[in-house]
Amino acid sequence: MAYTLPALPYEYSALEPHIDTKTMELHHDKHHATYVQKLNDALVNNPDLTEMPVTELLKSFANLPEALKTAVKNHGGGHANHTLFWEIMTPDGSKTPTGKLAEEINKMCTDYATFMSHFTEKSLGLFGSGWTWLVVKADKSLEIITLPNQDSPYMLGYTPIMGVDVWEHAYYLKYQNVRAEYLKAWWNLVNWDVIAEKFAAIS
Repeated sequence: MAYTLPALPYEYSALEPHIDTKTMELHHDKHHATYVQKLNDALVNNPDLTEMPVTELLKSFANLPEALKTAVKNHGGGHANHTLFWEIMTPDGSKTPTGKLAEEINKMCTDYATFMSHFTEKSLGLFGSGWTWLVVKADKSLEIITLPNQDSPYMLGYTPIMGVDVWEHAYYLKYQNVRAEYLKAWWNLVNWDVIAEKFAAIS
């Protein structure tokens, strides 16, 4: 079996006006699709690896053949990262965390407003292309981390439950190089219902 591009859980236009339709089309159909295709190309002689969910492939990164590591990091990471990104955005859904997840966020950052501020600051401070993540660590605590390019938290032993893409292809058509404006708009799309489900599945 080969890896496949997951369909978006909403229409391309659903995230307007915060993320424009054209960006969604290009981001999903071109950028994400290319990561999937290049991952399959890299693993064509290792079909057993494509039987693994991409998250499991990334978890086993340290044990992969050296010749495959760069492709799995870049394209496997790109596939997994974008798949989560589409899932945790919505035009609907809860706009603030609740329940146990809210408690853990408050434990980490005092309150939700502080969490948003820290997450945004890390996203703005990330030089070049990459992602900012809310991850669950082995001890079930939360942490905000940034990683370059398409590196995946799974490779570090963390489970990501929320992430924002700060590659310019995620926002350039609408926001040009103003990452801060993109991030301000993006918070309107975060679906805390889905993120809470992901957290509950781990904890």
